Order: sequence, then C-alpha cells, then structure tokens
Amino acid sequence: MAKPVIITVDDEPNVLNAIERDLNRNYRKDYRVIKAGSGRTALDTVEELHRRGTPLALFVADQKMPIMTGTEFLDEARKFYPEAKKVLLTAYADTEAAIQSINEVGLDYYLMKPWDPPEDNLYPVLDDLLGEWTATIPVPYDGIKVVGAQWSPSSHHVKNFLSRNQVPYLWLDIEREAEAELLLEGMKEESQRLPVIFFPDGTVLVDPDSKELAEKAGLKTQASQPYYELIIIGAGPAGLAAAVYAGSEGLQTVMLEKEAVGGQAGTSSRIENYLGFPKGLSGADLARRAQTQARRFGVEILSAQEVVSVRVEGDNKFIRLNDGSELSCKALLVATGVTTRRLDAPGVDELTGAGVFYGASLAEAVAYKDQNVFVVGGANSAGQGAVHFARYAKKVIILCRASSLERGMSQYLVDQISAIENIEVITQAEVVQVEGTNQLEKVTYQIRESDEPVKMDAGALFIFIGAVPHTGLVEGVVERDRVGFIFTGSELIKDGRKPAGWKLQRDPFFLETSIPGIFAAGDVRHGSVKRVATAVGEGAVAISLIHQYLKTV
Repeated sequence: MAKPVIITVDDEPNVLNAIERDLNRNYRKDYRVIKAGSGRTALDTVEELHRRGTPLALFVADQKMPIMTGTEFLDEARKFYPEAKKVLLTAYADTEAAIQSINEVGLDYYLMKPWDPPEDNLYPVLDDLLGEWTATIPVPYDGIKVVGAQWSPSSHHVKNFLSRNQVPYLWLDIEREAEAELLLEGMKEESQRLPVIFFPDGTVLVDPDSKELAEKAGLKTQASQPYYELIIIGAGPAGLAAAVYAGSEGLQTVMLEKEAVGGQAGTSSRIENYLGFPKGLSGADLARRAQTQARRFGVEILSAQEVVSVRVEGDNKFIRLNDGSELSCKALLVATGVTTRRLDAPGVDELTGAGVFYGASLAEAVAYKDQNVFVVGGANSAGQGAVHFARYAKKVIILCRASSLERGMSQYLVDQISAIENIEVITQAEVVQVEGTNQLEKVTYQIRESDEPVKMDAGALFIFIGAVPHTGLVEGVVERDRVGFIFTGSELIKDGRKPAGWKLQRDPFFLETSIPGIFAAGDVRHGSVKRVATAVGEGAVAISLIHQYLKTV
C-alpha cells in the first residue's frame, strides 16, 4: 500500500517551508508530505489523490489565506477524505474562527503560530491525531478476512467482537462479494458454517467462540501468574481508570473483560461532554487510549475471560473463570457495569442479531444505508446512537416512552437531534411487535392513548431501555439491592450498625462493599451517576482506597 499522505497548505512561503520541514523531519518514514501554496492548488491535489485511491491521513491548513480560507479548504477537502484528521494553523487573532470551525468542518485541532519547538508544540498533537487515524483506516486486503452473512447472529457477534476490540478485519458478505465465494471454494462442505475467519498466516476459524477468536487475533487471554495484589473485573471506564492508576502506582494488577475493552461506553459513537475534548471523542477512542496507558504501566489485560464467581478465604479473594481456572488477589475491584434491559415484544428474541440489536452496534451502522433505523430509548446512549446512525440511514426514528427527550437526555444531544433532518422523535411510544422471516423487516409501535398501532419498514432496531447490573458473580458474597446493584460505603451502615459479618473497627470505605477488600466502582454501584466521567473518577478514587486497605493486611 502507498504511503499515506499529509497535506499542508499556506500562502506564506516561509511558513509553508517551515511546516513542511518539520513534518518531514518526524513523519517522512511513514508518510508522504505534500505542500501547496493555496487552497485551490491543494484541493486539486486532493482530488487527484482520491482518484488514484491514495490514502490521506492529515490536513494542516493555514486559516488566513486569500480567496479560500483554511476552513473553506477543509470543508471542501473532507468531502473526498471524511476520515482524515484536520488541523488549522492560526494566529492569536484567529482563534475565534478556529473554534467556530470545530462545529463547521469537524476540526480536530488548531495550532497557534509559531509552533516552535515542534517537539513540544507540534509533534505530540500530530502523533495523537495520526494514531487515531491509523486505528480507524480501512483494513488492507492482506489482513484478517471475515466471510459471513449480514443477517447471521453469529456473523454479527464476530464482527462486533473484532471491531470493539479494535482488531482490523475485512468483511465479505457471502451474498454480495465474489471474493467470499472464492475463499470458501477450497474448504470442505461440512466446514462451511458461517462465519469463517481467514488469517494472514493461512489459519481458518469456523464460527469460533470469543476466546478462540481472541487468542488467534493476538489478544491476551491467559494470566501470567496465579496471584496479584489487585484484580479488576470489567474494562469499562471505571475499570480502565483504576487500571491506569493502579499500574502507575506500582500495584501488581490484572484486569479481565469478557467482551471488549471500553464496556458499554466503548459502543458510543461520540462522547461530547467529556472534559478536555471540545470536539468530543468516540467510546472506542477513549478505550484505545486508556488501554494503551494501562499496558504502558504494566497492567495485564485479559480478553474474552468471564468471571463466574467470587469467594473469600481470610484476607484472600479468589475468582473462578468460565474455563474452571482460578486467580487470587489481596484486593478485588468489581467494575462489571451494566447491560441493556431486554425488550419484551413479540419477535424481538427471534430476530436479535438479525436486525435487532441491544446497544449501539456501530460495526453494523453502515449496512443500513438508505433504510429506516429505529432507536428505542430516551437516555444519552440512545441519543448518541441515533446521531451516529443518521449518517447512514434514510431515516432514524427514536421511540421514547417519556413525554420528551429532555427528561432523560443531555441538552446538547437534544439540540443536536433536533437539528438533524432525518431523525424523527416520537414520544410516549413503545414497540409492540417486530416482524421478519430471516431478518428484521417491519417494526410496529404504538403511541400511548392511541388506538391505532403504526407499522413501518425497518432495516434495524437498536434498543437502549434501561440497565441491568452484571453482579451475578458476587451473589451471596456482597450485599446488593433488589435489582442487583452493589451497596458500598455509607449505604452499608443501617441504624448505626455495620454490615453483617463486618469484623473491622473502621467503617467500610467509600467504594468498599460489605466484604473488606472487595470494592465496586462505576455503573455497577447502587446509586451511581451513569456518566463516563463519574465512572472514571470512581475508578481512580478506588485505587486510593485500595492502597489504604492494603496497608492493613
């Protein structure tokens, strides 16, 4: 594959030569740097690169150029390369224009001139952006190939697992792609169950389970030792934050995740109210960054490993995995999060994975181009999913049981949704039936106090209707509420009495459960605030409390 291109454009020759020099100094090995003295010239180059199929990673454009400003150039250029990163060079007086362009053209960053020294003011920013771009570019054809059927639940599971674990792959639909049939020709008939995964080394997996797929895809699934100072169960925002802080402070730590790093937040197409990211960031990007940080600090991260039970012997905690093996630790953090509540309507169970999905299956979004997509729910996750699906679908219909979106959704999302023409919001409505032979074909919904249900053609139905905690593994071990959320800290003190069996003189710490040394953080806690930033904060705080606990054992 040809080297990806970085294009820099500025009408001042001295500035243009300086930015070209600095870009080549740091990125020449992996990228081809092209300079242009005007927006029009740069746009002609972009069109030609696009015609040739050359990948383009980054635009660096000066804002104050005659005839075509940097913002105007980026607006035109992104039509050819929508995934390319966009950086605006500005003077101090241009910052207002740069901020406006965040909304107008999806600007990723603006840099003040001069940027000297580039080691401090240029390269760190561009390294980050190019890293993001590299993680999301289309997969070369010599990588992992998945042959499957669009409406197969097993195929959906494989695609979702790989994409959420940020393993690049090429999807080949057996009903649409000639290459899919060619790949299957050499296989025995009895092995032609779908999906079939082809690896670059010649290995082939047929309809694998998550653990088998994870191991072959290069994800770590086995612990390096039987005993740790800290075990973290769950790799959502709370677990990832705890892993980063535990690793940075020298705790011998392993984190286990049964599905994908990032948890439910990892499926979010855009988190726009997370501190420090004015353009927002995707859940997958947040997960990728945090995972890299944790590994850098020496944390082991095990994928496709489900913890089925927890037991306590003295000060030691033991977790049993679904393969029958055990790990033990001094301190245990439960950050297993929640899963979407099941929708009880005829046809839903039969079509789950074949057009009906729980949560935002971002890997499937592009498959519903020019079709109707239904989103059920009225909280932020539903709104974020609807905004993402609207990029592809003919129409997105949000079905919300409440009287308005404002009752459960952040205002910034409500405003975004109202500004997107192909999103329709129907309040006080619920799904009464879904239909389809081998795939979803129609959705029937009814508005409260309306006699007539409405039936519509549908390509997909995405469900976000409340949360059920993943706490079965600690059933009978720690105290939970009637739904299953875990009580922590002062919630365990009732009428001045500590929880049953609590033998310590002190009260439970803020995030500590009814068992000393077992902590809980994030959405799995009773009374938690269901926000990414809150979960991250609790994960960080948990490590401070775990340090205090470890001093006593």
